[in-house]
Amino acid sequence: MAHIDIFRGDAFSAMALGDAIRIIPNQWGLIGNMGLFVPKGIRGTRFSVEMHNGIIQLVQSSQRGTPLPGQSRGKRKMVDFSTERFGLKSRITSDDIDGIRAFGSETELKQAEDEVMDRQGELRGSIDITREYHRAGALQGIVRDADNSEIADLFDKFSITRKSVDFVLGTNTTDLSAKAREVTRHIKTNLLGDVSAGVMGLIHPDFTDKLMGHPDFKERYKYYQNQNGGDPLRDDTSEGFNFAGITWKEYLAEASVPEEDGTMTTREFIPQAEASFFPMGTRQTFRQFNGSADYLGMSNLPGQEFYSALFPDRQENRFVDVEAMMQTLPICMRPGVLVRGHTSN
Repeated sequence: MAHIDIFRGDAFSAMALGDAIRIIPNQWGLIGNMGLFVPKGIRGTRFSVEMHNGIIQLVQSSQRGTPLPGQSRGKRKMVDFSTERFGLKSRITSDDIDGIRAFGSETELKQAEDEVMDRQGELRGSIDITREYHRAGALQGIVRDADNSEIADLFDKFSITRKSVDFVLGTNTTDLSAKAREVTRHIKTNLLGDVSAGVMGLIHPDFTDKLMGHPDFKERYKYYQNQNGGDPLRDDTSEGFNFAGITWKEYLAEASVPEEDGTMTTREFIPQAEASFFPMGTRQTFRQFNGSADYLGMSNLPGQEFYSALFPDRQENRFVDVEAMMQTLPICMRPGVLVRGHTSN
């Protein structure tokens, strides 16, 4: 009878399992599907970003034949970061694969592979939503852990104060177009040489309701429609709508967090009644740094997005643990482009 021993074969090596878990369809959600964060594999777990404040200056005219004045030089600074490990495990016992008992048979191998893939799929779902949560944090400048503690404060790291725009949606006279221009101008100014295909605003449902209920918003949509040919006051806006140079999209993401007492806490990815604005289509602004796996034999190898491994019970051969993990940190390389939108009465 093979059972647990079957998991010691090459079909369940860390390399094979790692390849398999990358094939499982991702569940990253909205931010992951935008393709904002370019993956960057690193060796080990730590990395540094060089911050170079390049100076672009107006050039004064000078007399021909005289030496040219020197250009001011920007200052360089190394900013250190560390990726973090996030993972879960699931235990397979003999009872889970007890339907086919033929020793060494291909059918038992197939059944074992299916069971491992099922467990990997379950684990991958939790890892995917965690990655989405971290990316939502990076778009707000602070990457947080599941318990809401800070992993990386990008504004502190780069010595930048986050731009905040109060849309004052509780007052009927607010000029929403002017508020939107304040957002887009700030983002364009702080791209610092990178390109952009436009500005996106991920908005909490409460912000959506206040925005669409504002008289200025309603008045503007009496006379023109957005680029998709729809009216957000009438049509479904789940795919987003364009208004005043910004693509607005309601962001409903939330996830459960297990507490020590066994209860569950719901964590919203965007704070209540807030909006997160950032540039789309950039090349150098958003990165997902992936570090080496926390497994012997895989240390200091170029980082991958996901890892998976099996750990059989070597004492009594009664179970095998399926693990899935990522060693990662998403960051915004130019946190000056991140704008917080909020409301006040």
